[in-house]
Amino acid sequence: MFTSTENLAAKEINPLKSLDVWEDDVLERYPDPASIATDKSTEEYRNYDTPERDTVREFYRLNHTYQGYDFVLDKKANYLKFDKKEMPVWDAFQFLNQLVDDSDPDTDLDQFQHLLQTSEAIRRDGHPDWMVAVGLLHDLGKVLCLFGEPQWAVVGDTFPVGCAFSDKIVFPEYFKNNPDFNDARYNTKYGIYKPNCGLDNVHLSWGHDEYIYQIAKDYLPEAGLYMLRYHSFYAQHREHAYDHLLNEHDHEMFKWVDLFNPYDLYSKNPTPPNWAALKPYYETLVAKYLPANIKF
Repeated sequence: MFTSTENLAAKEINPLKSLDVWEDDVLERYPDPASIATDKSTEEYRNYDTPERDTVREFYRLNHTYQGYDFVLDKKANYLKFDKKEMPVWDAFQFLNQLVDDSDPDTDLDQFQHLLQTSEAIRRDGHPDWMVAVGLLHDLGKVLCLFGEPQWAVVGDTFPVGCAFSDKIVFPEYFKNNPDFNDARYNTKYGIYKPNCGLDNVHLSWGHDEYIYQIAKDYLPEAGLYMLRYHSFYAQHREHAYDHLLNEHDHEMFKWVDLFNPYDLYSKNPTPPNWAALKPYYETLVAKYLPANIKF
């Protein structure tokens, strides 16, 4: 099994043109009503002239091959020490902007402006300010790429490890290459878990969702933390593939995840946010919910 970044180094490649190509695939699989999109229909979002589906397949081949139980525990042990970088919140957004994506067909805005568009769509609909803060923060965990992580360990649909992989997960055929697939400890319906044990007791595949949740967990309401932690868990909130692991509280809280996701997927538009006008509001908002410095 691969349990360290060093052991994986020779095998890591980044097949996608950008991190956002994964979202292209999500939108094709799960088209939503255009209630959030204001400048064009949802059918027009994430639209390439020649979609490169082979790169998405290769992305998930890597993701499903290496995202196993030991890999996830190794990443948590590494990153949840929060010893990689410490900086003011606003510096963290500028750091994230190093991931600006020239290949994204929906926007040539930087990462921070995309986060502003998400949070502004939430604010425009009158949701509480903590949810606006979630919109601003939800992709900040993608700084993992700037710490040397490959795409398949940063984005992608998330799923439980330590139990059988559901056939409702995208490209389930690639799990046959995962060392957990034939491991009797992990390849049964419940694996290492108990029925309806609750998701707080379940390890999901590693990526930006879990990372930003762990960074923010002491600062935001529980509903917002569910949004951060599970917004890529499509096998559950779209397919209900893991009801047998959720408890009643999880089911209730996933209503918030369902509320958040359209804002993430459909808030992009080509008009840049007016940061000069928005800055006072967001400086006050960030100061309300977050400490001055963030440890990554």
